[in-house]
Amino acid sequence: MTAQKGSAFLLKISDGATPPAYQTVAGLRTTQMSINGDTVVVTHKQSGGWRDLLSGAGTRSVSVAASGIFLGSAAEAAIRAHALAGTIADYELSFEDGERLQGRFLVQRLDYAGDFNGERNYTLQLESSGAVVPA
Repeated sequence: MTAQKGSAFLLKISDGATPPAYQTVAGLRTTQMSINGDTVVVTHKQSGGWRDLLSGAGTRSVSVAASGIFLGSAAEAAIRAHALAGTIADYELSFEDGERLQGRFLVQRLDYAGDFNGERNYTLQLESSGAVVPA
């Protein structure tokens, strides 16, 4: 497996149409994805002192964190609108090797910051709602 460029790890938001078209969220400098899973422990007397887990059980989720420079793009405006309304939207994560993951996410947090004589930047946190699947 070859190394992949971080600049090719993109966050995209759906336009809400059917079929959806995805627009890259501009200005992002960092993007991070975490896949989380809760475990279901089924340890019993015959486990020999070792913990046993139930495969396929528990709750899975995907978290996405990103930060960048505010450019005023339509995608940024859509994210802000979803954050203010508390609505869930379709997003896509794409990677340099062509792999893509799609799912519905809620904007859990959206922060803006700016300094005098400096750029306005933002950070966001998305949490999955439902399955996140290869596209």
